[in-house]
Amino acid sequence: MKINSLFKAGLATLILASSSNVFAIEAKDVMQKSHDVKKPAFTMSAVQMDLFEKGGALQESRQLKQYGRDKNDLTSMVMVFLSPASVKDTRFLVSENPGDAADDKFIYMPSLKQTRRIATSDGSKSFVGTDASYDDMSSRDVNEDNHEFVNGEEAVEKNGYKCWVVKSTPKDPSSSQYLYRINYIDQNTNYPIYTEMYDKKGKLLKTLTLEKLEKKTGVTGVEYDIPMQEYMKNVQSGHATRLKIVNIKLDSAIPDRVFTQNFLSTGK
Repeated sequence: MKINSLFKAGLATLILASSSNVFAIEAKDVMQKSHDVKKPAFTMSAVQMDLFEKGGALQESRQLKQYGRDKNDLTSMVMVFLSPASVKDTRFLVSENPGDAADDKFIYMPSLKQTRRIATSDGSKSFVGTDASYDDMSSRDVNEDNHEFVNGEEAVEKNGYKCWVVKSTPKDPSSSQYLYRINYIDQNTNYPIYTEMYDKKGKLLKTLTLEKLEKKTGVTGVEYDIPMQEYMKNVQSGHATRLKIVNIKLDSAIPDRVFTQNFLSTGK
């Protein structure tokens, strides 16, 4: 998924007229660094997904397998639901495309015994009953948004991280379900630690919190910063979803066939 950060504010006199352009370039650069953060070539994860009712009571706990691939600077991800029975064998694929082209998204629904493409018009719909939409499961190119710093060059402490804060507004309003997003980007790792998503009326709709970011070493000996636990809350409904990686293996090759529609349909 693509995200990033912010910067600076006024200087004086002659440069004031051009300052907004300077800030936009700098904010975009920070956002680009966040998008380009070093990723493993492959990931295999066991994931627990917990759904919470308004008030915080556990509604349902799910178990998944997740496969990731970073190839030619393009990311693909497959999720396979293992339990409970209501979602067992549901499989989802998202593949990043070059440039501003929308990602390809497909889902296999065992009840229908067929794989279907997620249409652009379905992007704002809930992903398998979670608080994430299909668009939230996808990447967004940095060039699709205008980026501006919220607090200038002053760092903000957020959840123990020293962050830049950037507001990202779609250049084409119809390209996003959100009016804008505000991202808190860790200055050390370039990861988004906290994101606020605002609806078309400008009201806060959802928040995404990175609860655990850990250093993990792949089978080739390369170390990465890996998000291990994330929590998304719909602040308007009170419902929430938490994703927790229980086990992960990095840089162990995964066959290309896993990242195909045929795999979604057959599971092999």
